[in-house]
Amino acid sequence: MDIPTRLFKWKFSAMMVAGIMTAAGMNHSAIAQEDATEFPIAVQMYTLRDFGDLEEQLAAVRRSGVQAIETVGTQGVSAEELDALLAEHELKVISSHVPLDDLRNRLDETVAFNRTVGNDVLTLPYLDEQARPTDAEGWQELGRELGDIASQLSEEGFRLAYHNHDFEMEILEDKTALEHMLDAAGPELLVELDVAWVARGGLDPAEYVTRVEDRLFAVHAKDNASQGTAEEERGFATLGQGVLDWDSLLPAIDRAGVEWYIIEHDMPLDAEAVITEGHDFLRSELATLSDE
Repeated sequence: MDIPTRLFKWKFSAMMVAGIMTAAGMNHSAIAQEDATEFPIAVQMYTLRDFGDLEEQLAAVRRSGVQAIETVGTQGVSAEELDALLAEHELKVISSHVPLDDLRNRLDETVAFNRTVGNDVLTLPYLDEQARPTDAEGWQELGRELGDIASQLSEEGFRLAYHNHDFEMEILEDKTALEHMLDAAGPELLVELDVAWVARGGLDPAEYVTRVEDRLFAVHAKDNASQGTAEEERGFATLGQGVLDWDSLLPAIDRAGVEWYIIEHDMPLDAEAVITEGHDFLRSELATLSDE
């Protein structure tokens, strides 16, 4: 089933459920919660890192209407503790951000933790400056290493993805650093494309997504504020309230066959408002997209 067809069915199902619930006298919040289950939207927990303790963070995700998360490592708890909290708040994990050192040196433990909480995608979120290659050959070498790790994970029923920032958009020998890495890694290494960072790297996210459409696991759905504004939020904006052209970007992401839209903001002043408003924006836009 292709993505537009899925979106149509998601929307139709949500509308039918909402109509039944309205007739039964159920409130708008309950309808919103049910509607939210029909779209592949998640929240990156880094957005909520300063929002109370983990239980308060998960409660905020649930209030926003989102029912899936991407974790930051272990979230500082045991696998059993996280699994219990996920059950309590009716949330599921669709990816976990795992640093390169853990992929290299603690892969078995990382797999075991994520298997316990029901997650089967590990995503490399960031390269420290000293770990970043400086030329095309270095990026290709890193790609081959990540391709080998992806193959090991595949044997365990897991997948590996890579999350970009702006430095992977550097052009080296007529390709971006990210493309050099992906080409060398082979098809098992997937992409979690952060569209705001692509734009900050000087490229058009709607065009760039076509370069990785054969391996697009997810997008980090985030927005950039107008230049010189929102400096206290590192120049990021609530999704749909910034400068990215979502009218062209979302159809391009849709055509690429993305699996998940993951809401993120690097430094929000009001994290719960950011994920709630971001979810409302995405849900509305995806519903509109399914009508086209």
